[in-house]
Amino acid sequence: MSQSVALTRPRPLVLADLVPGARAKDIALVAGGAGLIGALAQVAVHIPGTPVPVTGQTLGVLLVGAAFGMRRAAATVALYAVAGVLGVPWFAGHTSGYSSASFGYVIGFLAAATLCGWLAERGADRSVWRSIPAMIAGEVLIYGLGMAWLAVAADLTLSQTISQGLTPFLAGDAVKAALAAGLLPAAWKLARR
Repeated sequence: MSQSVALTRPRPLVLADLVPGARAKDIALVAGGAGLIGALAQVAVHIPGTPVPVTGQTLGVLLVGAAFGMRRAAATVALYAVAGVLGVPWFAGHTSGYSSASFGYVIGFLAAATLCGWLAERGADRSVWRSIPAMIAGEVLIYGLGMAWLAVAADLTLSQTISQGLTPFLAGDAVKAALAAGLLPAAWKLARR
């Protein structure tokens, strides 16, 4: 009788895998990543005509997603979201809770970080040209979930939702996505030295 052996391929590394340690490393990365996103949320500019501020959160979410991998990224943003809902004032403008019109973007952060982590586990963070589509995919999830929440929370029409929840942020988020897409491959180059 012959036994068949299931061959499993190891998961490709992400940047966080290069940090030595195991469980303590993961806990430190998740807590530190949530703190980074919370700190970047305080870099906020309010734009007239929209209840959603421009923040640095998106950059943090994209970087954490791709650098940490799918599971750690999901845990990081889940910690950020849950702690914020429970009262940690680290959403934009030192706010917390889920009743704001912009909370849907926080939900989108979870989906985006998870997707960017999954894509990074497949090598999407190794070059700028592979990172750009991953970052754009993350941005699409953030906008999709954020705008859906905004439309319901603020009782907006589709046109109003686009003008208040998408259009004012496209240029800034393009810069953040490009920055993340450039930083990740640069970090890999440094790590390989």
